[in-house]
Amino acid sequence: MAAGVPPDAVGRRISCGTDYGTVRYVGTVSRTAGIWLGVEWDDPQRGKHDGSYEGTQYFKCRHPRGGSFIRPNKANFGVDFLTAVKDRYGLNDKQDVLHGTGNTVVFGTKAVEFVGMDSVAEQQRQLNKLVDISVRECAVSHAGQEEEISRTCANMRHINLSKNLISSWETVITIASQIQNLETLNVSENKMRFPSTSTFISSAFSNLKILALNQTQITWTEVLLCAQGWPVLEELYLSSNNITVLERPDNVLQTLKLLDLSDNQLLDGNQLHLIAQLPRLEQLILRNTGISSIHIPDAGFGCKTKMFPSLRRLAINDNKISEWSSINELDKLPNLRALQCNNNPFMDTEKNPETLKQLIIAKISQLEVLNNCEILPAERRGAELDYRKIFGKDWLEAGGHWNPEKNKPSEEFLAAHPRYPALCLKYGAPEEGELKGRQPLTLKSQLLTLTIKCPEKPEQKPVEKKLPESMTIQKVKGLLYRLLKIPGSELKLSYESSKLEGKEVELDNDLKPLQFYSIESGDCVLVRW
Repeated sequence: MAAGVPPDAVGRRISCGTDYGTVRYVGTVSRTAGIWLGVEWDDPQRGKHDGSYEGTQYFKCRHPRGGSFIRPNKANFGVDFLTAVKDRYGLNDKQDVLHGTGNTVVFGTKAVEFVGMDSVAEQQRQLNKLVDISVRECAVSHAGQEEEISRTCANMRHINLSKNLISSWETVITIASQIQNLETLNVSENKMRFPSTSTFISSAFSNLKILALNQTQITWTEVLLCAQGWPVLEELYLSSNNITVLERPDNVLQTLKLLDLSDNQLLDGNQLHLIAQLPRLEQLILRNTGISSIHIPDAGFGCKTKMFPSLRRLAINDNKISEWSSINELDKLPNLRALQCNNNPFMDTEKNPETLKQLIIAKISQLEVLNNCEILPAERRGAELDYRKIFGKDWLEAGGHWNPEKNKPSEEFLAAHPRYPALCLKYGAPEEGELKGRQPLTLKSQLLTLTIKCPEKPEQKPVEKKLPESMTIQKVKGLLYRLLKIPGSELKLSYESSKLEGKEVELDNDLKPLQFYSIESGDCVLVRW
């Protein structure tokens, strides 16, 4: 083996400048002198070929142009863990000497400095103080001398080892096994080999609560094998890996409260039932996982499921969910309180964002936070009352009735609106006079014909304007400044409706659309300043 090339170089992670890769070959290359490293680069644009040169295949790459040859002296095979810690925190021996850290002894009036006499002990004290350390991008590739970490860094609890040169999970175990009270570990962005069969269960992670394995190429099968050594783990981050198929976690991950599977392309969204029995799981992140539907088969309309018994927060944004039936299914989760669901095709069925928000709120009874916005009690009441009115005609046509004995809505209606019977119990069945038909969302149906009056200038004639119901109060004010040629002062808007018997309703939130205030065509907007 050439000088500077480790005997176990093949399979090792290296860096070369700002690029990272994996060594796939060590040896000679035809018609050239000396030893070469064949490297498969993380970024295929750094490469030149697929591992073959002049007709000879020296190694294989996933990408047809992801490989190239470099000289060993160009490759950084990394440093041990403690060297990286000392470098990062300015505690290495060279710096101690350069900065004159040492012991000064005074003989009479003459000071004699013994450089380094006490520097080792001082360094040891500083290392022992470290509790929360980050050696991200410090080229850590191995643990170092046996038990050296446990002798020098006894108090570490939280370690960030992300984006280093760690090649295998065994290296992580070797480091962690020397840190007795390790609680948080981030080894993301290290492309590692993981055990593929059940191995000796290490006690290295006996106190570990939080583990991040994003971008490590781990599979779910490998997660379950390693999880035998994570007896008290509460948070597991697995974003951007090779996870396509899930399996049931038998006797592992039973303490887990948070699971992040985002940016893994799950082959089938219906696999979720395989992780549905995790008893303590409170937060599940499924952003950009390719899910197209959600189905909870063990509970009927209006009933609660036994699946995901502790789940409170769910993120399903950036997926392919196209049917509202999947949102209906989420009402079956007994403890769901927060939902993120932006950027799904079902959201394109409603052009008005306020209407969209109201529909989701009305469909999921216990939701308190939607897309990171708190749902206020008044907002829930308004959403549920509107839902009850909007679909009232459909309910009647499907067999719904004000008389409970005659009230027999069809299975088809209940499948589309499983919460409707509960809303009728909560607020009473809708009266015929208040029912709203579902109008097609054309521009014409979204325009409101409003009368604009200025009570402070009675000589000014009322003006009639057609405004979109989605127009915000702020934009309405801007239009009225121009229309009424009012000098630059703060406008105060309110409206009157024949249905409100002479009462005025203030339009006091500039960010809300007209529709938020239930303004209808024929109402009168009052302008004051």
